[in-house]
Amino acid sequence: MADHMHDHHDHDHAEHGHAHAPNPASAGHGHSHGGGHSHGGGHSHAPATFGRAFAIGIGLNIAFVVIETIYGFASESMALVADAGHNLSDVLGLLVAWIASVLVKRAPTARFTYGLRGSSILAALFNAVFLLVATGAIAWEAVARLIAPEPQPVAGMTVMMVAGLGILINGVTAWLFASGSHDINIRGAYLHMLADAAVSAGVVVTGLIIVLTGAAWIDPLVSLVIAGLIIWATWGLLRDSVVMALSAVPPGIDPTAVGAYLRGRSGVADLHDLHIWPMSTTDIALTAHLVMAEGHPGNGFLIATAAELKARFGIGHATLQIEEAGGPACALAGDCTV
Repeated sequence: MADHMHDHHDHDHAEHGHAHAPNPASAGHGHSHGGGHSHGGGHSHAPATFGRAFAIGIGLNIAFVVIETIYGFASESMALVADAGHNLSDVLGLLVAWIASVLVKRAPTARFTYGLRGSSILAALFNAVFLLVATGAIAWEAVARLIAPEPQPVAGMTVMMVAGLGILINGVTAWLFASGSHDINIRGAYLHMLADAAVSAGVVVTGLIIVLTGAAWIDPLVSLVIAGLIIWATWGLLRDSVVMALSAVPPGIDPTAVGAYLRGRSGVADLHDLHIWPMSTTDIALTAHLVMAEGHPGNGFLIATAAELKARFGIGHATLQIEEAGGPACALAGDCTV
């Protein structure tokens, strides 16, 4: 069995100064991918296909944005306009997420050795930042209306009817993405749609209060509450996407536990230069240097180790460098150890 199980996943580790060993007998200081690239258990790099969900969601939300904007200005409802702005940002967010879900399936190339999987991380980050910027604009206008000397009259019944349609549209769109919430890129789309449905419900209540009391100032106040809810719902997405973009260890993985597992493998005398990072919103990679007391343990050891890393920690792309105990010291032995 050759060391490289999947040639299309070859890494360029030249910056570490490590050559790939051509066979186990000469792999004392080379990267061995024999087990590191074994993707057992039916692991797939790409998330489930949500092309139809994206197309339906984008189409429904574009139509709703047009309706909501027209009736928002016609009824002088800042809450409706705020919700329309939010839904417009979601249309762009869905489009970016859709593009990313397609790009992650592109095959690796000599330059992009992981393909374009990282685009899903960038899409999630873009969605979070864009949504927060749009929310800031909404809040600014709402404050301006609140401090205005005479609140503008609002057509409460129109607000209720349009927002009620929003509950239906956003609820259906959220349901289309519910099964993909394990992927932060899809989860971003799901959470936005779910939040929109809740926001539309709040706007319905706003319209009812205006109909019953005539208190027009309730409308910009509710738009501020909507802005606060959007920020609260988006903060987690922003935090997670920034962490992923910085190649941090994914939150569901304990690097100490991974290090303990590798150190506990038979024949492993020491471990250093352990790195765990997300290649995309669904794929996790690992590299590590294992110091072996009796030299290279063979491909069987690597395959079994990779399979266990996948089963225990969800790490589907492991690269393990084998180094002989007592040999020349690795230049990276003191860096980034766990």
